[in-house]
Amino acid sequence: MAAAGGLPAESADERGRGGLWAALAGLTTRGRSFLAAGVAAAICAFVLGQEDLLRVGLLLAVLPLVCTVVLYRTRYRVAGSRRLEPGRVPAGSEARVQLRIDNVSRLHTGLLMLQDRVPYVLGPRPRFVLDRVEAGGKREVSYRVRSDLRGRYPLGPLQLRLTDPFGMCELTRAFSAYDTLTVIPRTEPLPPVRLSGEAAGYGDGRHRSLALAGEDDVIPRGYRHGDDLRRVHWRSTARYGELMVRREEQPQRARCTVLLDTRDIAYAGAGPDSAFEWAVSGAASALVHMLERGFSVRLLTDTGSSVPGEGAGGFAGTTQDSSDSAGLMMDTLAVVDHSDGGGLSRAYDVLRGGNEGLLIGFFGDLDEEQAAVAAKMRRRSGAAVAFVLDSGLWTQGGPEHGPVEERLRLLREAGWTALAVPPGAALPDLWRRAGRERTNAGAASGGAAGTAGGWS
Repeated sequence: MAAAGGLPAESADERGRGGLWAALAGLTTRGRSFLAAGVAAAICAFVLGQEDLLRVGLLLAVLPLVCTVVLYRTRYRVAGSRRLEPGRVPAGSEARVQLRIDNVSRLHTGLLMLQDRVPYVLGPRPRFVLDRVEAGGKREVSYRVRSDLRGRYPLGPLQLRLTDPFGMCELTRAFSAYDTLTVIPRTEPLPPVRLSGEAAGYGDGRHRSLALAGEDDVIPRGYRHGDDLRRVHWRSTARYGELMVRREEQPQRARCTVLLDTRDIAYAGAGPDSAFEWAVSGAASALVHMLERGFSVRLLTDTGSSVPGEGAGGFAGTTQDSSDSAGLMMDTLAVVDHSDGGGLSRAYDVLRGGNEGLLIGFFGDLDEEQAAVAAKMRRRSGAAVAFVLDSGLWTQGGPEHGPVEERLRLLREAGWTALAVPPGAALPDLWRRAGRERTNAGAASGGAAGTAGGWS
């Protein structure tokens, strides 16, 4: 047999190590029964002096051995391949696996059983029975896999099981190639709401800047057909002796940090409907949404680690394609697990370096100390939105850190837009509510400022 590409699936050293004796281990229950019955009949015939019984015993014992030798010396050459579509799927969605077997030898094969190894969370192990494959022929089969749990799951190796016509012996040969299915968190489309004041990064609300700030330091370029004459830089025109215009304003992508609290002590329960899985899914939805809205985004966890990006400070989406950035972060969230840390100080150390734009946090249970640390993060961010999950509400026996409303009040006093997440809450509804609270807070602060300074 051969693996994909025509390489032998059964190499010479494998034959040397096990040889024919290893093939005997492939005897089926029928083959072992025939062998045992033949040996017993031969012994009885020898003791009783019955030649006819001896002949029957030898026939019963020799038949499975002959089948084993014939099957072992079969020189099938089979090439196998696997195609996985798609290679990355959200939790709860299906992926299709297509298997192809090519007979590259000059002989037709016998009965083949095709089996692919898959983790139990993806479903039962697929098995297919293939009738004889003619020389140069091929067979294609497919199956579907589905998982409600995110993660990275290996598919393979592909195995072929050969049997003799009498069912006395089965030999299994495996190909070496395998594929990996990545199950990412489920994401939900979020409504376009304003969460960061002037909504930098949202449409025409993005910040813009000239190449250099000062009028005297502006770098002009030569006039091109169609340029607006209002952008003519007359000082440079007089200096260079040709018509010069100011460079176009360059958009600056607003930044957004999505903070995911992964502390083990902050969550209780497990499974697809647990609070931790909701937080991971919420972070994934926020990442995709902010990338689609034109932000350069960074994924940060309580451990202080972030997904590396090509942009400055680890922000992705600055020079990368948004789909590539989203794929990298989704692959990270597919395997993220609980951390052993007890606090949020390392994440705070990363954020306190400067103003990082919009901050969106998904927190588990917060005691008074960690709520104070989270409150300080707001001082380093232009705007901050927190979704706080109380494990005591999501499952019985969750850790008790006092009423969640006290933690929300502490965050709100520090400037956060903080929302409690009840069990089974829909993130789009909470997202829309956070936008309304941000808008109301901005209107209230604007009205207070106008009253203090007088109306013009």
